[in-house]
Amino acid sequence: MSGAALQVRWVLSPCIGVGYPLDWVAPCLGGRLSDVAAVKAAADRLRDNVERVIVGKRDVVDLALVALLCSGHVLIEDVPGIGKTTLAKTLARSLGCSFKRVQFTPDLMPADITGINYYNQKSGEFEFRPGPILAQILLADEINRATPRTQSALLEAMEERQVTVDGVTMPLPRPFLVFATQNPVELEGTFPLPEAQLDRFLLRLAIGYPSEADEAQILVRFEAENPLESLQPVVSQAELLALQSAVGLVKVEDSVRDYVVQVSRATRGHRGVELGASPRATLALYRSSQAWAALHGRDYVLPDDVKTLAPSVLTHRLTLGAESRLRGHAPADVVKEVLSQVPVPVLSQALLAPGAGEQVEEQLGFRRPPQRGR
Repeated sequence: MSGAALQVRWVLSPCIGVGYPLDWVAPCLGGRLSDVAAVKAAADRLRDNVERVIVGKRDVVDLALVALLCSGHVLIEDVPGIGKTTLAKTLARSLGCSFKRVQFTPDLMPADITGINYYNQKSGEFEFRPGPILAQILLADEINRATPRTQSALLEAMEERQVTVDGVTMPLPRPFLVFATQNPVELEGTFPLPEAQLDRFLLRLAIGYPSEADEAQILVRFEAENPLESLQPVVSQAELLALQSAVGLVKVEDSVRDYVVQVSRATRGHRGVELGASPRATLALYRSSQAWAALHGRDYVLPDDVKTLAPSVLTHRLTLGAESRLRGHAPADVVKEVLSQVPVPVLSQALLAPGAGEQVEEQLGFRRPPQRGR
């Protein structure tokens, strides 16, 4: 790195307006930038393709792309008719991946998901009939309507990327991603997901109603035909696997890594929480922050990335105590409180070096905050 670059001491975070040490961000001038550029270019193509069908939900699309890059699973909790199934189908078509949808009902059996061995009278042998779980993208629609026995059929597949039928273990195809949906209404006759299964979902999303302008645009876009029918793949399966590997190269400075751990541990010590975030949740927050940074063209993680992803990663993993529930508190309130209390790692203003390395800062695309007293 040039001498001018070594003089730069900080860059400005666009979210919270404070300086960060250069050694967190300088690696973007190195060899990893090409990998991150490939991730961003592919993510831009995917986002544009998905937004041909999904209108006005860029934040939700970006979070779904984070799950893809992390090879994680997504739980979408929202009212009917919002576009939960459409989002999963659109992503599958954009990747050219195999897609299966399972409508979960109380009478659904585990074998209906994993597959069965049946006796073929013509050949006189048992043959395996694969279930929908062997698809690359599986939509588990209204997952909370199935019994716990059937829900548990997903546990091995989601965590270990394999399925066992009659004692025979088979690897699942790559990429493998579960999109599960559940409605926050009509809870009669449903079976809440156990904590062990909730913890296996990387993210929980809520799509929400569109704005008035977006809803009008939906009518225009779907007036002649469903744009989903003409959607073509824009990223190959092999390219996606390479992108998932590239995300692991995103730099996380020690202070940011410690911040991830502190946020996760703070949920366990919160007075209103009975069961806090697990180490799996800590790892999920870490990896999703790397993917979020790569998605936005950076090969380094800022604390802002952690704060952005924490609500989607941690909320569904927290179990509140009885007193907190009686007071009407929600897990999202706990995450918000934790983020406001855990100190964000920043560089002291006393250590900044005004006037140094403006040229490199310009290359990095950051601006300096105004100096006090001027």
